[in-house]
Amino acid sequence: MESLIQAWYVFRVTFAHYPDVQYVLMLIPFVLFFELPLYFVNWMGVFRFVIKEAVEAPHTPPYYPQVTCAITCYAEGKAVQNTVISLLEQIYPGHIEVIAMVDGVQKNIATYRALKELYAIMPRYSNRTLTILPKIQRGGRVSSLNAGLSRARGEIFLALDGDTSFDNRMIHSAVLHFQNPDVVAVTGPMRVRNAKKSLITRMQDLEYMLTMQIGKLGFAKLNVINNVPGAFGIFRRTFLQKIGGWNTGTAEDLDLTLRIKKYHSRYPHLRIDFEPLAVSHTDVPETFKDFLKQRLRWDGDLWYIYSNKHKYGISPATMGWKNFIFLLWYGILFQIIMPFAIVIYTVYMAIVLPLHIFILSMGLVYVFYMCLVLIQYILYLMVISDRKWQDCSAFLILPLYPFFQFIARVWSAFAIANQIFNKGHLDSAMAPLWVLKKGKQ
Repeated sequence: MESLIQAWYVFRVTFAHYPDVQYVLMLIPFVLFFELPLYFVNWMGVFRFVIKEAVEAPHTPPYYPQVTCAITCYAEGKAVQNTVISLLEQIYPGHIEVIAMVDGVQKNIATYRALKELYAIMPRYSNRTLTILPKIQRGGRVSSLNAGLSRARGEIFLALDGDTSFDNRMIHSAVLHFQNPDVVAVTGPMRVRNAKKSLITRMQDLEYMLTMQIGKLGFAKLNVINNVPGAFGIFRRTFLQKIGGWNTGTAEDLDLTLRIKKYHSRYPHLRIDFEPLAVSHTDVPETFKDFLKQRLRWDGDLWYIYSNKHKYGISPATMGWKNFIFLLWYGILFQIIMPFAIVIYTVYMAIVLPLHIFILSMGLVYVFYMCLVLIQYILYLMVISDRKWQDCSAFLILPLYPFFQFIARVWSAFAIANQIFNKGHLDSAMAPLWVLKKGKQ
């Protein structure tokens, strides 16, 4: 890194007599030294996966432990039937126990009745069981997940959303990872089911490809995966029970992932894996307004988790140096600091630079990000995508994606500020207010 900085300094001095060129180059170290290395780390993980797949002969002895699928249900209505049926029809020879927790059942009678209708078709499926847990008082996702965990009998525990469905080989592919006793959690690709609804859903579809799929694959192979999504997480049940299940409050998925990472110093061989063939399908916000509301909660929760719930636990003494450095780099720098830095720097350049230089600078930044996005997209198609022809259609909107990234980061800065000054995590539909306040305590 020092050699790069020295080279940059020499480069700046060389062009000292060319002020226009100096203006254009002002942004280069900003993106080069902070973002590009993160992409390189991710690509290293992807290449490691490709090499491992090419060199190692697959060895998959029979392994069919009992699996529990705990589904958090709240106002899904008839749509919850698709989720349950996609689990009943898995090509997994082992026993699958489906537990559907209906939160606040008195206000969600439609969802409860839709689940009860499925009892009529259960005789069609051998080695499958369905249990419905009606919760009278609404307690939120954490309450539902812990209720499911308390009833689970499966060795492998899947925490799933009631509006998510799955490819029929999902469980079989994911469970194989748990033959390794060091693996405590697994997740897989999340595909956008309603991608064709609008431009904003297409952008989120591309985002899921590049971050939640190829991004997670690369980081998982380096054993620094940043988060196991709340809508689709697969865990070793005994380990979940050992760490006390889910904790109260919001952003329960990131909270749980960080608590798992805190065991790495004592048990450095623990792993969180990513399985490309364990595919889930979910719906995303279909309007720009709904997208902003979702990210207001998601991005605000990042600050809440890092600065409140885990402010004393983020250290190499608990997480190990690799996860600690990655969390500082990706979690703190990339997700918290960079949105503010981008907003401030863009405004500064717009004020200080001549208009034509500012436009040229922004053009260079666009080209830089477009190249990164293109590489990520090609890697995704080559390594992960199991629907290549369908995913190729995203190429048409690829040139718009850097603009989407910029808007998302500007909004992320607003969301974090909202959390800092307005306690935005208390304005969440994920749980009642009294539960969120209790989580803060």
